[in-house]
Amino acid sequence: MAEADLDVVIRQTAKAQNKSLMAALKKRRARIMARAAKARDKGAREQLRVMAKSTMELGTAAARRLQNSAEIAADAYARAIRHAAEEAAAAKAAAKPAKKDGGKKAGKKAG
Repeated sequence: MAEADLDVVIRQTAKAQNKSLMAALKKRRARIMARAAKARDKGAREQLRVMAKSTMELGTAAARRLQNSAEIAADAYARAIRHAAEEAAAAKAAAKPAKKDGGKKAGKKAG
């Protein structure tokens, strides 16, 4: 194919988005942990640590969902293109013998 396969482009875009999401997530977690280190009392420190942990878990889950949906979209696109190519090949194969038969009948009638 001369054009780029869009399923590959979908996967690459999702991978790049996943990387940037994880980087932002790690940055936010580090910021929360820094606030926890500066906390004066034990309760606030523990609350910030729990918040950092849950932020990481929720962000990781979001990144996983993003990756899964991109994989599903890319697979669906690839399947649809393959199906369309098979249909086009079948239609072309079905149209070819019909033209040959029509030409032979016309030649027999004329001859």
